Amino acid sequence: MFDLTGKRALVTGASGGIGREIAKALAAAGARVALSGTRVGALEDTAKEIGADCPILPCNLSKLDEVDRLVPAAEAALGGLDILVNNAGMTRDNLFMRMKDEEWDDVIAVNLTAAFHLTRSVLRGMMKQRHGRIIGISSVSGVMGNPGQGNYAASKAGLIGMNKALAHEVASRGITVNSIAPGFIASAMTDELNDKQRESILSTIPAGRLGTAQEVAGCAVFLASDAAAYITGHTLNVNGGMAMI
Repeated sequence: MFDLTGKRALVTGASGGIGREIAKALAAAGARVALSGTRVGALEDTAKEIGADCPILPCNLSKLDEVDRLVPAAEAALGGLDILVNNAGMTRDNLFMRMKDEEWDDVIAVNLTAAFHLTRSVLRGMMKQRHGRIIGISSVSGVMGNPGQGNYAASKAGLIGMNKALAHEVASRGITVNSIAPGFIASAMTDELNDKQRESILSTIPAGRLGTAQEVAGCAVFLASDAAAYITGHTLNVNGGMAMI
């Protein structure tokens, strides 16, 4: 049901965490996957884990000249694109009153503006082939807000809104556009939490545990597959019940 054999995918932020697991899961379902990120060594490690031909396409999403070269490079390497996963993101947390302009601008540039450029760039090819899957990795912060993350929450809420607007425009061309909004996911960062911090977080999660990157990746495979062909403009909340909307 979730067979992606013959499909061609580009995953940004594939050097670790959720992006790595998404790339691995797409490849395991049969897709050829181009890996993008800033840490070449980590991308090479991901490619080795996948064990298949994975074009490695380094890109700094804060630099629009690099962003605008990424999709053409992926299309050239794979012979086209069927799936785009806008996963890469960054944080520059601060209280709103203290937030510097550059902290706002940097996060919006990477999390939202780069996603806009990449999405716009894949549309021509997807519309011509009358098939495509565009998936944006948002966040529970973009759904609920989070103190100290005004910039991050705005970028992730913006990604959801952008994807919904685009979903209206391209649904008739066989292209679906959806978002995944992960909650607290186990990572190197959460491993550093002390017991009190962990208990505080878990108290907000009805499931009583952190999610895993593999659980997010499984959702990406579903949305990329033919099983989700009638789902578009949707935000899939993967948060253990934190935001029941």
